[in-house]
Amino acid sequence: MVKILDGKALAEDILEQLKKQILRFERPPELHIILVGEESASQIYVQQKLKASQRIGVSAQLHSLPSSIAQNEVISLIQQLNATSTVDGIIVQLPLPHHIDPRVIIEAIDPKKDVDGFHPMNLGKLVRNEPDFIPATPLGILELFRAYEIETQGKHCVVLGRSMLVGMPISILMASKNSPGNCTVTICHSYTPNIDVYLKQADIVIVAIGKPRFIHGSMLKEHCVVVDVGIHKISNGEGKSSVCGDVIWESIQEVAAFATPVPGGVGPLTVAMLLTNTVQAYALNAFRTSLDWM
Repeated sequence: MVKILDGKALAEDILEQLKKQILRFERPPELHIILVGEESASQIYVQQKLKASQRIGVSAQLHSLPSSIAQNEVISLIQQLNATSTVDGIIVQLPLPHHIDPRVIIEAIDPKKDVDGFHPMNLGKLVRNEPDFIPATPLGILELFRAYEIETQGKHCVVLGRSMLVGMPISILMASKNSPGNCTVTICHSYTPNIDVYLKQADIVIVAIGKPRFIHGSMLKEHCVVVDVGIHKISNGEGKSSVCGDVIWESIQEVAAFATPVPGGVGPLTVAMLLTNTVQAYALNAFRTSLDWM
């Protein structure tokens, strides 16, 4: 029977530790969240971040902008926040409206305040195994492996998905010379033929493909570890809906050794790790400020 990797419980522990840490700070860490438009899922995610911030003592401020706003106006706001010394972290909630290029927006953020870890400089440092900020979802996955003492060294890890939010950074982290890490990593994506062949070889499977209930237990190696990053709301055809992941949960009960549920797995950790990065950004900012006074 599969053992559950309880991301919700771990996230609670992390948030409590951050709260205690913040109590010792001279001021609350300051996080600014930019939300463009009224996309419902984005609004839910932003509210989760605001609620968690308030709970642990992070001063989180929301900049809610209309979907019609020009790209240069968003950049202007980011530049103002970059120039404000008390602003520790800046995030732009994705996705953005079609007329706004997310790459341009992310590159406008000061890398020292990029607590999402998406700036090219931070991703470059990740490749060099010298990261300042690791994207929140991959960082949460690493924390799960540490907390449950999942052995990764020498294991074969298959990552399904190659997005810059999850697939690419977690593949780098799992291959890096760290613990967790030291895996042999295979990346599969929409152009990979015969995905089952790779899955059957995988000791660790990280699924981030955005397709509800795509992976069945029959596709997996026995006693593997399954991390399901997907989250979807699906209708049962009777006016009701339920939440599921990319993996068919009931099909892996007798196959996997460890697995994350949906909900309650990776999702809560994403918020906790974003705030971990924010606290780290505050510490780096305070250190730089102290040097300026010397």
